[in-house]
Amino acid sequence: MPKTTTGRAPAPGTRRTMTAAARAAAKRAERGHREAGAATAGDEESPRRAERPRAGRTVLVDAPKDGWDDPPEPSPESFEEDAPQERSEPGPGGRRRPLTLLLAVLLVVGLVALAALGWQYRDGRLTETARAEALAAARKAAPVVLSYDYRRLDKDFSTARAHLTGDFRDEYGKTTKTVVAPTAEKYHGVVKATVAAPGSGGTPAASVVSASPDKVVVLLFVNQVTESTQVSGARVDQNRVRMTMDRTGDGWKVSAVDAL
Repeated sequence: MPKTTTGRAPAPGTRRTMTAAARAAAKRAERGHREAGAATAGDEESPRRAERPRAGRTVLVDAPKDGWDDPPEPSPESFEEDAPQERSEPGPGGRRRPLTLLLAVLLVVGLVALAALGWQYRDGRLTETARAEALAAARKAAPVVLSYDYRRLDKDFSTARAHLTGDFRDEYGKTTKTVVAPTAEKYHGVVKATVAAPGSGGTPAASVVSASPDKVVVLLFVNQVTESTQVSGARVDQNRVRMTMDRTGDGWKVSAVDAL
């Protein structure tokens, strides 16, 4: 009868060591499979990413006459050509607006200057006309306003007031009624005024001091010959008289008389 040899069972500590080693080997194998799968998936995804066109861009490539064996891939230069260009200078339409505004401003300035020149020209013409008309009216009014005769005072004063205007007309009426008329009647006064003439004759001595279209100041040289019971013979007074003439609806009238 053959001898049976019974195998010796491994000790518990030996089994635990082998079990731990097996688990570690299994984990390493599992990790290796996982990394290999990830690498394979990454390699498959990379061509897809390379083949994916850039979003929002379309590239047109002209094909050759014989065609392509394989269509070419778009190059980065194609996208660079389609890149936004730098802002160019404004064209003729953009430049036209500032030019139009400038021309409009110049036109307005020109019209204002033309209106001002027109107004000055009109004012100058009116002033020149006023000078001539007022000077003639002053020469005519001075002898009438500065003369009177005690024998016809009412007539002389009434005629003189026709050449006057404004407050001076009222003042003249009060003065002649309260002062001049009583004195002239009492002493039989007669005053005759004339605008002096140059020694060689001709235009009477009168000139315009200042003038505007509606008011003119005139300087007159007036000779007054006075006769009364208070003087023997006739007395001649040479006076300088400044008369202010105003334009009215009835022509040029005297608004002030000042003896200088």
